[in-house]
Amino acid sequence: MPHIVSNRSRIKLNLGIVLVSGGLDSCVTAAIAAEHVELAFLHLNYRQRTEARELAAFTALADHYRVKKRLVVDISHMHQIGGSSLVDESIAVPEEETEAALPNTYVPFRNANLLGVAVAWAEVIGATSVYIGAHEEESVYPDCRHEFFKAYEEMIAAGTGPQTHIRLQTPLIALDKNAIIRRGLELAAPLHLTWSCYQNTHKACGKCMSCRLRLAGFLCAGIKDPIPYT
Repeated sequence: MPHIVSNRSRIKLNLGIVLVSGGLDSCVTAAIAAEHVELAFLHLNYRQRTEARELAAFTALADHYRVKKRLVVDISHMHQIGGSSLVDESIAVPEEETEAALPNTYVPFRNANLLGVAVAWAEVIGATSVYIGAHEEESVYPDCRHEFFKAYEEMIAAGTGPQTHIRLQTPLIALDKNAIIRRGLELAAPLHLTWSCYQNTHKACGKCMSCRLRLAGFLCAGIKDPIPYT
């Protein structure tokens, strides 16, 4: 019986970098990207509270998707700059809703720094796209909004070589957490390998903003969150 080769396997896919924190959003973004590009995974350590746990999740996700091109970069200057409860343990992570316009979990200009590393790597390895799992539900963070990414893409075009054409891909930008989880399930994304908690590394706290958004999303989706909570 002749071996049948799918059309997909005949096509040489473009290379795409996925920013993978190890969280739920980046996992689903990776699952979406896997449908369109050859994957390269990028992870950034910035001495956040759960750095080791996030790195473990990144590695597990990269192994799951059999990603050969992986890069882990230290950007601990974000910790030196401070200004966020995620990198400064003297600042408490909020465990309830806050009236502050910008919660202290915001890491100043973080996504701009992350994308800068991604674009630089893209130029070197010839990637044509950079995927990031930002979405408007977290628009309390100014660097998670559509207009930020639109402006950043214009900066990429202005600041890279004439033969470079790198597009920013934000496939979750218009989705809420419920829709993100459902999309992940449709794509058989390994949600059980992810980690979202801002402050715990063994069992998620269930109280920080990231945990609350995640739990609410699974509740709306009618599915039990597969990771452990205190």
